[in-house]
Amino acid sequence: MAAKKTQKNPGKVFVLSGPSGSGKTTLLSGLIRDRNLKYKLLKSISLTTRPKRPQERSGKDYFFVKKEQFIKLLKAKKILEWTRYLGYYYGTPKELVDRKLKLGKSIGFCLDLKGARALKRIYPKQAVTIFVKPPSINTLKKRIEQRCASADKVETSKRLTLARKELRAAESFDYVVPNTDLKEAARKLKGIISGEITNHHD
Repeated sequence: MAAKKTQKNPGKVFVLSGPSGSGKTTLLSGLIRDRNLKYKLLKSISLTTRPKRPQERSGKDYFFVKKEQFIKLLKAKKILEWTRYLGYYYGTPKELVDRKLKLGKSIGFCLDLKGARALKRIYPKQAVTIFVKPPSINTLKKRIEQRCASADKVETSKRLTLARKELRAAESFDYVVPNTDLKEAARKLKGIISGEITNHHD
């Protein structure tokens, strides 16, 4: 009798969520570059209709698309989850994610609450949700003001209102990582992800 082919375990879906300015994007970028997680953890690249910022690269930071193209993909059910934030659309391309997961690669996402819940629903056995918690609302306010120097008071206020709502949802996540100190938060996050990947492949 021919030996059965060993099927590769599908990868895991790591969803980092938290208020704007919590440090989730910085933390995920550090993990993607970590030599122990190289080739195991990939960064999800979202589609967005917002204009490209000077330091951003298309296909590396985001796939920048026109609103019409985004709507077309949405109607064709080619977007896993999506949101509209400050007038722009953001979404996760389904085909790209499914292909990487089938190859046994794990993928890291930075998403809002709605996106985190959507991926937990779509990939119930593979999704691990992690909430990145800022030290305080005041620290968050300073970070938002520094990051969005051009943002007006209305936008800053909107981001803070949303942040308070997001903080209340932290306990519904699989893990909560406080980001009081970036190095310590990165160490904790790496421990969670490494442990989940190892257990998944045992």
